[in-house]
Amino acid sequence: MIKTDSIVDPVTLAVLRGRLEQIADEMDATLFRSAFNPIIAEAHDASHGLYDAVSGDTLVQGKSGLPIFVGVMAFAVRAVIKKAADNGGPQQGDTWIFNDPYDGGTHLSDFRLVRPVFRSSSKASQQLASNSETTSADEASADVFCYLASVGHWHDVGGNVPGNYNPAATECFQEGMLIPPVRLFRHGELQQDIVDILSANSRLPNSLYGDLNGQINALDLGERRLHELLDEYGDEIVAAALIELRERAANLMQARISALPNGTVSSEDYLDNDGIIDEPLKVALDLTVKNDRLVMDFSRSSPACAGPVNISYSTTIAACYVALKHVFEDVPANAGVLEPVEFIVPEDSLLAVTAPKPVGGYTETILRLIDVVFLAISQLEPARATACAYGTINALALNGHRANGQRWVMFSFFGGGHGAHANGDGLNHGNAPISTATIPPLEILEAAYPVMFRQWSLRPDSGGDGKYRGGLGAVYEIELLEEFAQGFLFGERGKYPPQGVVAGGSAACNAFSYEQDDGIATPPMVSKLTGMALRKGQAVKLETPGGGGYGDPAERPQELRERDAALGYVNDNASTNPSAIAGKPEQSL
Repeated sequence: MIKTDSIVDPVTLAVLRGRLEQIADEMDATLFRSAFNPIIAEAHDASHGLYDAVSGDTLVQGKSGLPIFVGVMAFAVRAVIKKAADNGGPQQGDTWIFNDPYDGGTHLSDFRLVRPVFRSSSKASQQLASNSETTSADEASADVFCYLASVGHWHDVGGNVPGNYNPAATECFQEGMLIPPVRLFRHGELQQDIVDILSANSRLPNSLYGDLNGQINALDLGERRLHELLDEYGDEIVAAALIELRERAANLMQARISALPNGTVSSEDYLDNDGIIDEPLKVALDLTVKNDRLVMDFSRSSPACAGPVNISYSTTIAACYVALKHVFEDVPANAGVLEPVEFIVPEDSLLAVTAPKPVGGYTETILRLIDVVFLAISQLEPARATACAYGTINALALNGHRANGQRWVMFSFFGGGHGAHANGDGLNHGNAPISTATIPPLEILEAAYPVMFRQWSLRPDSGGDGKYRGGLGAVYEIELLEEFAQGFLFGERGKYPPQGVVAGGSAACNAFSYEQDDGIATPPMVSKLTGMALRKGQAVKLETPGGGGYGDPAERPQELRERDAALGYVNDNASTNPSAIAGKPEQSL
């Protein structure tokens, strides 16, 4: 840990921290309000941040976007720094765009825009560079104060299936177009050829156009706000504040680790399958505490698989960042969080693949990564432990053509129960713990697509039992209103339920079914399905897992059990048949 004699008083530091976070928050809000795609506009599947000019490390993240993006974006900015250096260095007015999942990305749907912010004074840039552990001040580009970055999940980027979550992909080329880091703007001039290439490879070019321009506008706003802040306080003061905020995060993280008992604990969990071969895949963690340092060893995890649940090394590190921030929530959110942490991730394992291994379903694997971190922490410090959440985004896509010939693609993800914890029951029907995103409202989905929700309700008996009960999952039943549609599902937790901690019980598994002319069908791969065909009036039904329980079920007070029954959270008579689409509606949300 590098120490500096701060020139920033505590009050100014607090003000600058707030102002810097506000810049990222305003960038988030700008994109959410201008994006054409409901996954960004309603679900907030996007993020913005400020990154170090030399190392690419996270300096500041917004509070409204996806934390997993912020962690991965550090690798993305490093990729741009390297690419720019190989092409004459960063230039005023440049903005880079790419979605390469193996070079600072996640999967092909997530497009990243990275922009250097230049200042006329080089002293502050050299000050930041001198505190980098990877580059000396002499090697730094003195004019770049920091980088701004924007990432958003685009609605469709080509590939074999509309919406891009292809559960049958065996290489990345079946998942969408792959764009390496290229200049979208050169010296401030838009490269229309790049936009034309992107648009030509999307089934929904208008949506792509709106999302792209929303991200550009967010960067424009962030750059203006940052210049205003630097003009007001001075480059050196702001640079010093960024250095101190990182130091404080690292020091606080070391203190939190030091409070844990020394030693090694192990945890593991499983993915149902990879969508190609119906065999489980193990995600395993050996977590070692060595005084004020953590070693996170994933060597026992499965090797790379044929299907699209692989993830890149950068995604693994970002998922661990998110998990640790859940555990140590008072530590400031910047690169200092990871300074006391060592990672061991074998090459070409499930958690560190390279091109062209498919990675489209990365969300399912990072959720399991977070689960094994939670399970390991529960063995070290139960008071900080949280049981496993529902553990799948259940990416569901339906697509077809309207009567006028216009193509429609409905892609969305769905919620479930969160794990119980030492202070109470888990959250009912929340979004995945990889993000602060929201679940698109049914009113928005019904207005945008030819579907009708027959049911959107809590799922009784889906949360794990315990002293504190896991949150409930949900039941979604969606009817097609057009003449014909195709669809797919990319989910998880169909075989391995979310686990409880500290003797808490497991939650219910995921279940999916859909109506056909000859009755009710279920996926052969349990949680993954391609080639689903629906006719008008037919429906799909998704029953999502709850969260795991916390503590011995015998310790749950009787009055709480009576309340659960009165609210319909627990119902011994509730149907457990995943193929029963018709029937008594569950408790309304």
